Amino acid sequence: MNDVAPGAAGPAPDPQAVPWGRVTLVGAGPGDPELLTLKAARVLANAELVLYDHLVSEAVLAHIAPGAERIYVGKRSRDHTLPQEGIIELMVQFARQGRSVVRLKGGDPFVFGRGGEEVEGLAAAGIACDTIPGISAAQGAAAATGIPLTHRETAGMLVYATGHLQGAQEDRTVQLDWSALARPWQTVVIYMGVATLPVVCEQLVAHGLPATTPAALIERATLPEQRCIVGTVATLPGLAVRHGVKPPALIMIGEAVGRQVLPPGGGGVVSAAGVAA
Repeated sequence: MNDVAPGAAGPAPDPQAVPWGRVTLVGAGPGDPELLTLKAARVLANAELVLYDHLVSEAVLAHIAPGAERIYVGKRSRDHTLPQEGIIELMVQFARQGRSVVRLKGGDPFVFGRGGEEVEGLAAAGIACDTIPGISAAQGAAAATGIPLTHRETAGMLVYATGHLQGAQEDRTVQLDWSALARPWQTVVIYMGVATLPVVCEQLVAHGLPATTPAALIERATLPEQRCIVGTVATLPGLAVRHGVKPPALIMIGEAVGRQVLPPGGGGVVSAAGVAA
């Protein structure tokens, strides 16, 4: 590295150099395109290059400018188009070519969306990055099904957790602070927990949460095919099997779930008895 004395002229700029582009992380919300923020919709309408995830709905993708280049970089369980490091490298590569990139992520980029990792990776490469928040999956699911996330009488705390298996391949398990999650006076929302739902419910009861605590599974929240399966911590795993619940789906646990007020049309709610409400 050549040092330049204060006040001395530095090297002449290269007239052929291409200015780097910048990256914009955009939260697509839970799926309903009408839940996009005005800023997100404007950025999509003017986008030239979009890298989008698996959980971005087709209705949201329809807001991307006609003619914009779209690249799918989605990740599903055991099926990743690119590893996370590869996605970051791709964004860096495009930005260094002078291209502006829209990174479109389901929900909010900073709520289990790996947005933090991507911002850190871009910053380390010297790439400018903006973030546009999105309505989180939990917020969308709560509003669409009439389940309050907090309530003055039953839930003064709100906890988000991930039900993903973690750890070494031979010892993969759900690594959560079960004692903290089993406390009263809170609502627990678990992302990515359909496959591990029996473990989640078993551990919560083992750590003191009453088995009769209201619980719900919300599948494809805010979309036309949305379903909300309502039961208790004890019954929810069986209900999930009976109704064939598939990801993406959120788990909500706590007394506030019992405060559910059905939206017009019922919100696709199925009661503990398995009868549509």
